[in-house]
Amino acid sequence: MKVVHLVAGSLTGGAGRGAYWLHQALISKGIDSKIITNSQDDFGDPTVYSMYKSKLGRLLSLVASQLDKILLALFPKREKRIFSTGLFGLQYKKNELYRAADIVHLHWVNGLVSSKSISSIDKPIVWSIRDMWPMTGGCHYSLECERYISGCGSCPQLNAFKGLDFTKYLVRLKNKSYSKVQPVGISDWVTDELKRSAVFREAKLKAITINNCVDFSIFEPVDKNVARNILNITSSKKIILVGSTSLTDFYKGFSYFIESLEYLNKDDYLICAFGKPDVAALKSTGFEYLAFGYLYDNLSLKLVYSAADVFAAPSIQEAFGKTLVESMACNTPVVCFDATGPASIVKHKITGYKAKLYDAKDFSVGLSWVLNKSSDESLSDGVRDIAFKDFDSSVAADQYILLYENMVFNE
Repeated sequence: MKVVHLVAGSLTGGAGRGAYWLHQALISKGIDSKIITNSQDDFGDPTVYSMYKSKLGRLLSLVASQLDKILLALFPKREKRIFSTGLFGLQYKKNELYRAADIVHLHWVNGLVSSKSISSIDKPIVWSIRDMWPMTGGCHYSLECERYISGCGSCPQLNAFKGLDFTKYLVRLKNKSYSKVQPVGISDWVTDELKRSAVFREAKLKAITINNCVDFSIFEPVDKNVARNILNITSSKKIILVGSTSLTDFYKGFSYFIESLEYLNKDDYLICAFGKPDVAALKSTGFEYLAFGYLYDNLSLKLVYSAADVFAAPSIQEAFGKTLVESMACNTPVVCFDATGPASIVKHKITGYKAKLYDAKDFSVGLSWVLNKSSDESLSDGVRDIAFKDFDSSVAADQYILLYENMVFNE
């Protein structure tokens, strides 16, 4: 069976990494899996084709992104959050990998695949839904807005005059274009939202869940003392780790984490952060802290997860939460809010703690509970084994293979 994955954005980013690990797991199980991407990254992997590598591909990628920006410039008062129209993409159907495929598997596609082009895909289509964008009029996370249930319009993120708001049109376009798509939520929360949405609610192929995945052969525990020595952490304090590609993104909830620290003794803990944290906010807490910046390689990530006693994941809305699983793969328990994607990752008081949503004090209770239990080997040693059963890439690959076979042979 030949599968082609369409993956937009950097393959080193959250969505790209999940797609790439699934791709590798499928290959290990005998599936002829290939990736088409507009990413500059191809890892030197012959099974990955980057449209960005050609001059024409780079030019078309630039044009598509600029056209999107021009449309969004019509809304000068819009919220400064990621927003995509989905009107522009590249000519991926001319690629020989696409033409040879039995299955087309979509992932995060913005800038590579236009919404309209999906309607003319002449093969079975699986779509791993990695944020809310496929079901909205353009936003990637709606937060408190539920207009995607009725078909959008009057978008609060665009903050536009009603006549200029094109989100209702974009939802109608998606509704028409996605009729042949098999939607797959990467968490139970995503699947539930798909079933509520105007785009997928009446779809012939009902949304199912296959969890996002992590390669557990990459993320594995390193002895805590060894990890701290390699990272040059000299403090003997217990470590609270927080991290993401961009902790300042509006849905990451970093302000709740900062507030939660007010309830902890600043002399007892070291805060470690990776990605792009608000350093000024960290400094204002009075806690000793280390900011590692962006960690692009898996070894560095594995070391910081292993060095920590707890991983804090304060997102208020997240499709999944891959960093949570990476931490658990390294035997480090997690504290998150009991909502959206992370709620189905952490098992309360077994692999971590799930705090009440928006409740910074309860989040601090969770941090204290885990930190007091972190010397208990029964907690830390069991975290990896429990997470493996649900989130290893080999587990996800088996589930997708069954889905592919059902779609190809029962088409």
